[in-house]
Amino acid sequence: MENQELIEVQAKAQEWLSETYDEKTRAEVQALLDNDDPTELIDSFYRSLEFGTGGLRGIMGVGTNRMNIYTVGAATQGLCNYLKMNFKDVPQISVAIGHDCRNNSRLFSESSAKIFAANGIKAYLFDDLRPTPELSFAIRELGCQSGIIITASHNPKEYNGYKAYWNDGSQIVAPHDVNIVNEVAKIKPEDIKFDGPDDLIETLGEEMDNKFLAEVKKVSISPDIVKKHNDIKIIYTPIHGTGVKLIPAALRAFGFTNIINIPEQDVVSGEFPTVVSPNPEEPAAMEMATKKAAEIDADVVMASDPDADRIGVAVKNDKGKYVIVNGNQTALLFIYYIITKMKEAEKLKGNEFIVKTIVTTELIAEIARRNNIEYFDVYTGFKFIAEVIRENEGVKKYIGGGEESFGFMPADFVRDKDAVSSVALMAEITAWAIDQGKTLYELLQDIYLEYGYSKEKMKYVIRKGKTGAEEIQKIMTNLRNNPPEKLGGSPMEWIKDYSTLVAKNLLTGEKKPIEQKITSNVLQFFTQDGTKISVRPSGTEPKIKFYFEVAGELKSREGFDVAEQKALAKIDSIMEELGL
Repeated sequence: MENQELIEVQAKAQEWLSETYDEKTRAEVQALLDNDDPTELIDSFYRSLEFGTGGLRGIMGVGTNRMNIYTVGAATQGLCNYLKMNFKDVPQISVAIGHDCRNNSRLFSESSAKIFAANGIKAYLFDDLRPTPELSFAIRELGCQSGIIITASHNPKEYNGYKAYWNDGSQIVAPHDVNIVNEVAKIKPEDIKFDGPDDLIETLGEEMDNKFLAEVKKVSISPDIVKKHNDIKIIYTPIHGTGVKLIPAALRAFGFTNIINIPEQDVVSGEFPTVVSPNPEEPAAMEMATKKAAEIDADVVMASDPDADRIGVAVKNDKGKYVIVNGNQTALLFIYYIITKMKEAEKLKGNEFIVKTIVTTELIAEIARRNNIEYFDVYTGFKFIAEVIRENEGVKKYIGGGEESFGFMPADFVRDKDAVSSVALMAEITAWAIDQGKTLYELLQDIYLEYGYSKEKMKYVIRKGKTGAEEIQKIMTNLRNNPPEKLGGSPMEWIKDYSTLVAKNLLTGEKKPIEQKITSNVLQFFTQDGTKISVRPSGTEPKIKFYFEVAGELKSREGFDVAEQKALAKIDSIMEELGL
């Protein structure tokens, strides 16, 4: 079987030696074929890199299973074909194109612009790297029918990706997502129109930046607080990414004056030279910033990932150590602040709503309930948050939404995760806490004291390749067919299966529908004592993710450490029960 696989891979690679492919590509493919070790050849050609509902993401290089101008070209050509079918009555279809700091990002964005132009579609191409939220804004501002951004978010440096957007500035959802996937699947290399006219490509630059920043400035809720504490010590790092372009400018637009950078990490580079992984969720990625914070006693430390849609936050705890605030806690701080300040200013009219994802902390729902704010639970991904906004546009007012993976969107002029607005607003929240004589850490503790304490933790299991995918599916099948009867000493009460959209009470036998439009391969388990476990295979990586949330008891700030230790111990015991 292994020999047969190698023969099939070699045959696919031979096709890439034809004149359809450029000379450099042919030479690299030939080198793979000539190599005595076939490992890289097999990995490059054993399958085709799928254009999924979230776009493309993969390791860069030659081959059908790699990010290169041909796999990117096929995605763009398929998108072109679909746009021309859907917008027949639009005199000039247009798209906006952005990219991050990664190696080949500029090449892929320029190649895509030429392909759009070759298909008669006007392409607005940013003159340099820009944050993902600005790309979303530009689509809306320019009245484009679609847009793309070349980014692999926070993945390691070997990766790149391609995300597609619709005319409201959100990533594409049903039915367009599946329809575009089908169109891309039809494309052969010879179908790709690579050489479009330059007169259908228009450069975007500082003018769009200024329009975007003007909207970001409007996100500020308490300019008076900022004015009073404009010199708080803010450390910010873009971790070599696109945030360097606009986030310091956004902080200054809010009125903050004391922004301390990390010069080594302001260097724009797809090599990410100072970190192993450019992911603000990981303490190592923020180590240089937190070290600097300790030296100068900073009030808050913030970071953005390579395409500046995710925000990382670190604060000084009661022991004087800077600790990362997890994504659930970040979302809690945002939602609590927005609702509290709107209530104080009597700006709540009764039609406001917030959105969270199903794997995000239930405390956000509790805050919403207690303040009579409508909330929606959606699948992981900001395209689903954007979908709720679109469905309620003109009727209800969106005031914030986020997910546990360090993403938040504080306003709807953008329809994706927005670290530019979020960093500026988190600085304002820090100033608000200081105005009350608190640190951001103490403010978070006060939220727990008011609304209840919970602790979250995420564990993922990596299983690579074809056998790994099969093993991940077996894990999901086993959990569906043999759910645990109790976890952490508490009986299992509800199981939600999003593949059938049915929730079942194991204690009473009651069944009720789950309010989602589409199915998804997600399972959730709820115990009687308030524990929630969510399980889902990743849509972009070879892993299965387990999200844990356990409820605890907190009666004073002084009891915070004990509550956290108990909660973590309980999560660890549940992990052990699940064999993780």
